[in-house]
Amino acid sequence: MATQHPYRVIVRGKWDGLTAGSRAKLLAEVDEHGLAQMQFTPEGSLAYDTALHSFSYRYVIVSDAADGEEMAAALAEDKAETALRAAGLGYRDLRSTATDMDTMKINRKSR
Repeated sequence: MATQHPYRVIVRGKWDGLTAGSRAKLLAEVDEHGLAQMQFTPEGSLAYDTALHSFSYRYVIVSDAADGEEMAAALAEDKAETALRAAGLGYRDLRSTATDMDTMKINRKSR
């Protein structure tokens, strides 16, 4: 059985082709998607600002360690695309970064 690792993945993109209705909906909900609400979750946490230029999703993805960060990033991008399509929101230029939380080095302050 393969070892499972948790990955924190940030998927970034740009809004594209937003309709007047989708822009109004995003602006009405902007306070629910600000910096204070950003967190890594399996469902994904969407963040954007009133400029409606770009956005980011933060995900926790559990994946086989052998598949590496690339697979975790691909899974997160797929989740983001699915969520954006379901909401009827246009996007482009998705890119992601993934961090394996089991192998991440933590620098502790010396006393």
